[in-house]
Amino acid sequence: MGLPIQMPGKVIAIGLNYKDHAAEAGVPLPERPVIFTKWNTSLIGPDETIIIHKGVTQIDWEAELAVVIGKRASHVSEADALSYVAGLTCMNDVTDREAQSKDGQWVRSKSYDTYGPIGPRLVPLSEIGDPHNLKIEARLNGKTVQSSNTSNLIFSIPYLISYISARCTLEAGDVITTGTPHGVGAFLKPPVFMKDGDVIEIEIEKIGVLRNTVKAE
Repeated sequence: MGLPIQMPGKVIAIGLNYKDHAAEAGVPLPERPVIFTKWNTSLIGPDETIIIHKGVTQIDWEAELAVVIGKRASHVSEADALSYVAGLTCMNDVTDREAQSKDGQWVRSKSYDTYGPIGPRLVPLSEIGDPHNLKIEARLNGKTVQSSNTSNLIFSIPYLISYISARCTLEAGDVITTGTPHGVGAFLKPPVFMKDGDVIEIEIEKIGVLRNTVKAE
């Protein structure tokens, strides 16, 4: 089906940005945004296939609300930040948990080819209303594994745009993916990871469903 957006120059990801996810991870709420990146070559569209690469045994899902920047943004104030947003979409921040824990940083483990499903469509803010009051879910083979609301975000979308653009210019098409709520596979008891043949769905209210199948390499 292909990407619902142009290929972004940057995919900026925010870690530990939901109160309920920080609680399940057993870590204190961050005092400032935890920022990393996903390489844009990881991106795939809705109905495309997430590949389990050879040797990977802990492939996890993360339902996220993604913000697409609409115009160059530098030193943007929180008050003006939403005027720089082209729209919102769903993202699945797929992660190799074993590599994440062993690498000492998160970038590689979240940037494998196919580890960045995004879609199904880009929705302008005019159709969304308040982006900080949207139901967000992940379903694995039809079973709900994540269910929360963007009201649980620690750092708001305007704050993130202002914070990032104070030091790093954002360009039109850049993506900020805003973090995941509780319910990732690594913290289930026992842990659950995606396997060959699985179907993973990310749904955000007013945006739609991002659906991808999983296939072993």
